[in-house]
Amino acid sequence: MAFDFDTPPDRRHSDSIKWQRYAHRDVLPMWVADMDFAAPPAVREALQARLDHGVFGYAHVSTALREAIVEGIARDHDWQIEPDWLVFLPGVVQGFNLACRLAGDPGDGVLTFPPIYPPMLLAPDNHQRRLVRSELVLKGGRWEYDWNGLDALLATQSARLLMLCNPHNPVGRVWTREELTRLAWHAEKHDWLICSDDIHCGLVIDSAQPYLPIAALDEAIAQRSITLMAPSKTWNIPALGCAFAVIPNAHLRKQYLASARGLIPDVNVLGLVACEAAYRDGGPWREALLAYLQSNARALLAGVNALPGLSMAPVEATYLAWLDCRGLGLTDPQRHFERHGLGLSDGRDFGLNGFLRLNFGCSRALLDEALQRLATAVRAV
Repeated sequence: MAFDFDTPPDRRHSDSIKWQRYAHRDVLPMWVADMDFAAPPAVREALQARLDHGVFGYAHVSTALREAIVEGIARDHDWQIEPDWLVFLPGVVQGFNLACRLAGDPGDGVLTFPPIYPPMLLAPDNHQRRLVRSELVLKGGRWEYDWNGLDALLATQSARLLMLCNPHNPVGRVWTREELTRLAWHAEKHDWLICSDDIHCGLVIDSAQPYLPIAALDEAIAQRSITLMAPSKTWNIPALGCAFAVIPNAHLRKQYLASARGLIPDVNVLGLVACEAAYRDGGPWREALLAYLQSNARALLAGVNALPGLSMAPVEATYLAWLDCRGLGLTDPQRHFERHGLGLSDGRDFGLNGFLRLNFGCSRALLDEALQRLATAVRAV
């Protein structure tokens, strides 16, 4: 089946926060992490059938939905989970905030690895926990953990929660088995709870870097892990608000549910419908999407790295590129590129100055225009 990613719907006059930020301005919005593509036909058809039914009363999570997720995760990621491990949430942000609530006591540390998705930097303080930062480092054109720095950090600072992002937003890494095993060793040594935001796991565009959830390493790590997933990024349905935590440990799962009670709303019925359709029938669309994103990523990598003072590492997963602007000597790169018609995410929000995040989940025509504007902005420095 052919899918058209070259002519996405026109979002300029919709309620899109992505496009409304620059309404009435000649600025291409390539910031927030949603794609410009319409949701898969299978998802839209399932939603239409539910709309035609006409009743939107309270709904429970069906056995069919749980089975679709279990089958989809086994098929796409070779991870065997059980239906009763699933805890449904309106979003992964709520998911890792709940994990912070469970991690020790007020004042205890939460370890994470900037640059990283901004809400992960804010979550510890939301729950009177202390953010412990171990910065990623760029080595040979690839982002990696700073293992020596982590060892030195842990000699002086303690933590009760390891908060991961795999695949990583914004640097686009898929962590290897070796890297995850090394983190898991620390988790067992220091008795950490692990919460891993794996929302981009369906968007691996480098086949040489297969995705592996840290909870799949072994049973001991699974028993201390909360893995957060959702159909929202892969099938471009974030506003439908359906995510889930995979929690193999029954006691931890009970604690997690108790922590959410009265604070986290149930997933809405349309989100449940879309989630089931995506995991059960969204495979062909996903495969076509990955091929399109691979092509966009190659064009972007070549275009960015041809510009003086600007560079990026290859993207292994996600539709997000992490641009290194430090060679341009700009005090505010986000503002500079915005003045030249590109709306990008500011690296400062992710915990690292001098960088920008660019969303290439768009038509090739829009990406080509963005590359032209990038070149114009670089020449204007």
